[in-house]
Amino acid sequence: MCELLGMECNVPTDIVFSFTGLRRRGGGTAHHADGWGLALYEGKRARTFLDPEPAAKSPLAAFVAANPIKTLLAIGHIRKKTRGPTSLANTHPFTRELWGRDWVFAHNGTVRGARSLALGRYVPIGTTDSEHAFCHLLEGLRASFPKGAPDAATLSEAVAELGGTIGKKGTFNFLLGDGQRLYARCATKLCHIIRRAPFGQARLADEDVTIDFAPVTTTRDRVAVVSTVPLTTNETWQIGEPNTMWVFDRGRLAQTHAS
Repeated sequence: MCELLGMECNVPTDIVFSFTGLRRRGGGTAHHADGWGLALYEGKRARTFLDPEPAAKSPLAAFVAANPIKTLLAIGHIRKKTRGPTSLANTHPFTRELWGRDWVFAHNGTVRGARSLALGRYVPIGTTDSEHAFCHLLEGLRASFPKGAPDAATLSEAVAELGGTIGKKGTFNFLLGDGQRLYARCATKLCHIIRRAPFGQARLADEDVTIDFAPVTTTRDRVAVVSTVPLTTNETWQIGEPNTMWVFDRGRLAQTHAS
């Protein structure tokens, strides 16, 4: 299966440390070698890097890691294909516009009944079950709220409900972002950590890299990181329960929904 990486924070932060760990798993320390992608929000728009090459060997991934871009919300993905060939069109994360902002989506698992999910305004570009499910999910939100985005609590509940319905057709771990909040659904495997003061050191599991966050943070900073499996070896990660969805807002775990 694929692996997911998300970050949501209350101050602009770069994702280089976490991305370095994820990148090694893309054909280096693990076999997720069928492409990678990273989306970094700047307001309503997401700057997206996609490459069907293995992340561990990708010059573009090396460039992204060497040139930090600060953001409040990021979504990353390394792919181990189950449906659809290795190609740029099938590389996560996927992006679509809804209510005047980019929505970004990445999936881990296989939704075997995805082709039976109805489509509307949104149609896939590639051939993955993941993108089909994303298009169905966004169409469900658009149809449920035709006058525009609802309040945050109502929207979160709707995402959790749609995620649970799609999840009945297969394994549907996903990250979904709109530039304001990060939605993280656990079907089988997902974890998160919230880094806050007092900040300390973190050591990557897949690379000989240790960072001390204390000199580059303040007492007000909060950074939530979500991953399929823990990226570090010396921190305590919270393990998700199957069929639940987390909502992160300004570096906090704002809500947990049944999904």
